[in-house]
Amino acid sequence: MSFVPDLLKGKRAIVTGGATGIGSHIVRKLGQLGANVGIISRRQESLQTAVKSFAADDNLEVHYQVGDVRKETVIQAAVASLADKMGGLDIMVCNAAGNFICPTENLSANGWRTVIDIDLNGTFHSCKAALPYLKEATDGGRIISISTSQANTGWPTAAHAGAAKAGIQNLMQSLAVEWGPYGIRANWITPGPIEGTEGVERLITAQGRTDEVLEKIPLGHFGNGEDIANAVVYLASTTGRYVSGTELAVDGAARWGRI
Repeated sequence: MSFVPDLLKGKRAIVTGGATGIGSHIVRKLGQLGANVGIISRRQESLQTAVKSFAADDNLEVHYQVGDVRKETVIQAAVASLADKMGGLDIMVCNAAGNFICPTENLSANGWRTVIDIDLNGTFHSCKAALPYLKEATDGGRIISISTSQANTGWPTAAHAGAAKAGIQNLMQSLAVEWGPYGIRANWITPGPIEGTEGVERLITAQGRTDEVLEKIPLGHFGNGEDIANAVVYLASTTGRYVSGTELAVDGAARWGRI
């Protein structure tokens, strides 16, 4: 999809989990459209590799900060550091996530807690850390969280992730109301299966479910990272200025195929 050049010029954005997968596509798209972008991830090596790739492939200077979204004070410091480097913050993309396949009867308390902590608690910590800066955004702050279609339908063998993502969606609705008076919009995107991501590789391909899942997607194919990045741009730019507390599904109607 083509957008107006420099659509996001002057905007400052942070993407958690922005070094790989869907997050890296979001970073590239925001940067290509003029935004100043920072990324947060737990692994310094992944961050450094990603930053070099952004510079080499897209001529983008992307800031980075090591940070674990599960740790409140750590993510506060990481967001503060990036916001200071960029001169503020307009767009917070909560993308960091974790998941694994496990029947619920075999799911340990630690396994449940780990995914809830990364996905749901991590999103909460990221939003709280971003709030002081988003309040100062001249055109209104944006929070965009990445969820999943299965948050609306249940996720057998990944109940921990389904519950966490459903919690994220409810959190976005609450923040849209509470933080709307600050000019902050809070929305979420629900991707379907996105090719080339760790999620599809581990949760679908490695399970031998590729043909089964494709048959249940009405459009007949997996999405790609740019599909999600385009949706982020819509919500982050002036096109989404009156959209808050709602879902943007980018799944090829997979939810109705009940994958």
